[in-house]
Amino acid sequence: MNNISGHNCETCPVHNVGNLTKLGIDMGNYDFVIALAGNPNTGKSTVFNAITGLKQHTGNWPGKTVTRAEGGFIFNDKKFKIVDLPGTYSLLSTSTDEEVARNFVLFGQPDVTIIVVDSTRLERNLNLVLQVLEITDRAVLCLNLIDEADRHGIKIDDRTLSKDLGIPVVPTSARNNEGITELLNVIFQVATGEYKCKPHKIKTESKQIKNAVEILTEKLLTAFPNLPNVKWVALRLLEGDQEIINAVKSGELGQLENQNYFSEMVDQN
Repeated sequence: MNNISGHNCETCPVHNVGNLTKLGIDMGNYDFVIALAGNPNTGKSTVFNAITGLKQHTGNWPGKTVTRAEGGFIFNDKKFKIVDLPGTYSLLSTSTDEEVARNFVLFGQPDVTIIVVDSTRLERNLNLVLQVLEITDRAVLCLNLIDEADRHGIKIDDRTLSKDLGIPVVPTSARNNEGITELLNVIFQVATGEYKCKPHKIKTESKQIKNAVEILTEKLLTAFPNLPNVKWVALRLLEGDQEIINAVKSGELGQLENQNYFSEMVDQN
């Protein structure tokens, strides 16, 4: 692990949590990309810091005045790059932060998306969780601030919640470094395919909507053959999502469907 290329890695501090080695961002060829999503004030940044330490890269997303942070770590001999997405309540793109978070999960197709929620306000946070699960099958729910929930007498059955959502659920108190090793183990299992997520999708589409989605899907794939999550994009078009409509009209969707765009973005230092 000491011969990892990168001018920052040679001097960055190394801390161990279980099998975790925290790295500077210049990691070279990483094995997996992890997205970190969540509502504001859920302790998402604390989770990010617990995993990556202080050797992080910060900058703006391409073309946006939205700050992003990236970090790197090795766990069980695999190299991970983690991208901290802007805190957001929704992926329906009413703000630049939401647009950035949605586009990375939707088009960047991270290997795992960690969704950090506040255990004391779980119901309020589930809206974002369900939206992420409409986009990706590879997700982990991080029940952060579990110590605060315990202090307020709030009990969460994480096993039942995991069964209901169809993804792994890990209680954590990131500020106390509790549950981080368990979280890393689950991230590793989902990234490597050892754990197969089976999120339960919300099925509210009528026959008329399904037919419209099928027609739109066919047209989208004709114009953008490599477009991932095309059904989700079709649904957003039907709902009048102006950002998606503009991206289709301008051809920007063609750039976003190219994973190299996001690969190059997460490689920037």
